[in-house]
Amino acid sequence: MNGQMIYEDQHFLDHMCLEVPVQIYCGRRHSDIGFIEYYGKEFVQVNNIFYNRKQFTFVSRPGY
Repeated sequence: MNGQMIYEDQHFLDHMCLEVPVQIYCGRRHSDIGFIEYYGKEFVQVNNIFYNRKQFTFVSRPGY
């Protein structure tokens, strides 16, 4: 769903497999947007940058 926060492993897997873009925020500040290339327990890789899952917020952006 557009604008839905993603935080569970299954959310990240679904977005990576289905190539649904995510928007990344640090607090209220926009940091990046792109496709998930990798995810793990602590980090998510988007645009060759690793984002800490505890520090950043990930938002679903289908159709962006």
